[in-house]
Amino acid sequence: MAFSKVKRRNKIRKRIRKNLVGTAETPRLSVFRSNKEIYAQIIDDVEGKTLVSASSRDKGVSTEGSKSDVATAVGKLIAEKATQNGINTITFDRSGYLYHGRVKSLAEGAREGGLKF
Repeated sequence: MAFSKVKRRNKIRKRIRKNLVGTAETPRLSVFRSNKEIYAQIIDDVEGKTLVSASSRDKGVSTEGSKSDVATAVGKLIAEKATQNGINTITFDRSGYLYHGRVKSLAEGAREGGLKF
């Protein structure tokens, strides 16, 4: 029997996460995508702390345009917050989502904002 969407995503997510570790030098940019919103956080896995976070619900993000446009704005916002905290290089954790659509837009926005993957 086929996996449900959530089980399939969690299986892919585990496969990705066993190879990715966020350190203090290169923290992990984790993405969560719901039907309406998109969230991103930069995590230091060694300390177990979230260093920076941004979402489409933040006041600095304009909700005009498509969901991909909003995701790009969230990517730029998290890049801006990260550079203020001295973070320049990260590892990208797509959390089991396909690197397509909103997840790709967020990553491109973060790159435009100055983060290096």
